[in-house]
Amino acid sequence: MLTLTDIADDPLVLTRRLRLRDGSRAVLRPLVHADVKRLADFLAGLSPESRRLSTFDGYDLAAARELCDAIARYDKLRLVLEDESSERIVGLFELSLALTASDIARYRVAGIPLTERTDCRFGPTLADAYQGSGVGSLVIPFVMEAVRRLGRTRVILWGGVLADNARALRFYEKNGFRLVGPFIGPDGTPSLDMILSLPLHLPPRPA
Repeated sequence: MLTLTDIADDPLVLTRRLRLRDGSRAVLRPLVHADVKRLADFLAGLSPESRRLSTFDGYDLAAARELCDAIARYDKLRLVLEDESSERIVGLFELSLALTASDIARYRVAGIPLTERTDCRFGPTLADAYQGSGVGSLVIPFVMEAVRRLGRTRVILWGGVLADNARALRFYEKNGFRLVGPFIGPDGTPSLDMILSLPLHLPPRPA
């Protein structure tokens, strides 16, 4: 089983190369300290609507530096999708190995006891130009491979998904997440909890 320190020491253990549907190539890999500027460019380029759907503490160099400084220090694994030709970061896929008290309480009411021994949180963000292109569905098997190698077998959505985000709901359902129930987010926004139970055996890795 991998640890966050293992991954920080050797990012290649979770580095995967992908051919996207338009024929271009990309690399999915762990975030590294040298990514500060590229991550800042990615965050700054997110549209207001993308920022509504994927919230961060900031969208500038300071926010990027904070995320990079957190590598292997807390409970988060962050994977970036990098366009191979331009080396631009075009996606950020976050995993948290910690659960919040509110998550645990909501899922308990729904009859699903959560535990940090088996469960983690997941939140994806793609650059605007890559949204709706099928990239997320190409990437998610590799993210779930990382989840398994971290010793987790179930994945819940980080902060849920906004109830009005129809495209995200289709994406999660297509990739095996099931609806748990509605809730009201901290800012009063109607949201939905969803969970994915990973199969006992992973399917063959895409070429």
